Amino acid sequence: MNGCTDRKISWSPSRFVVCGTYVHALNVDELTDVVAHTVQQSAKRVFGNHNLHSLYLYFTDGRMKEFYRFVADYVHVDGMSLVVLGRLCGVPIRREHRVTYVDWIDLLMRRAHRDGWRVFYVGSKPGVAERGAAILRCRFPGLAIETMHGYFEPKAGTADTGEVLTRIRRYRPNLLLVGMGMPRQEHWVLDNLDQIDANAILMSGAAMDYIAGAVRTPPRWAGRCGLEWFFRLCHEPKRLWRRYLLEPWVVGWMMLRSRQTNHVGRSPAIRPANREAQGDD
Repeated sequence: MNGCTDRKISWSPSRFVVCGTYVHALNVDELTDVVAHTVQQSAKRVFGNHNLHSLYLYFTDGRMKEFYRFVADYVHVDGMSLVVLGRLCGVPIRREHRVTYVDWIDLLMRRAHRDGWRVFYVGSKPGVAERGAAILRCRFPGLAIETMHGYFEPKAGTADTGEVLTRIRRYRPNLLLVGMGMPRQEHWVLDNLDQIDANAILMSGAAMDYIAGAVRTPPRWAGRCGLEWFFRLCHEPKRLWRRYLLEPWVVGWMMLRSRQTNHVGRSPAIRPANREAQGDD
């Protein structure tokens, strides 16, 4: 597989414990460099992200806890709530460490186009992923991107999942973006990781929905001010009221119960050998 031409990463990103779970302090350029390094090494790594909703799922869904503890190699900050919680816990996470796919996807696709990476996206409703990919090809002519909608039976061993895995295996992407929403996307990767042939496996949520215009993009000033949740709640109250009005109270209660001690750690340079993806023929 084609690698990047930039400098090799000689550092291991700091990771911190916030509310009992690890996050990595990476700004958008550093996160892109870690992805590029993964492709350059022909390695296989999983990139998760944490926001207030994922914290709720971490506390209430055992399989999500398994994903973050044992599957995700890097977990970036996706929400100002994590920045605030980190500061309250004495962890040096800053505003620039908040990286959302709305802000990151163009930079990531520009890097993929420049370095000749193959991109595969699985997720969204039928037609939405294709429309988003077409928009990205217009922005970055020659970008190698294929898509598969996310409306299939995600359980391991089913014919639907087998078809998706076969398409990914044949395409052998450098980047696999899984945009099926939390916790479905994490569960799917957890169940099928050994059969996924890709370098960087990224939990991208609604990234393609925003590109395709299927979901309205919040103004970027709202994200910087920590008010993106309010914008989304106003536009999708029936779907998101529980997430934004009830789940934070559950997270707060679980934080008080857990009484986890926050500390600084270092990330492992690479996962074990059976997590390596094959290079080009």
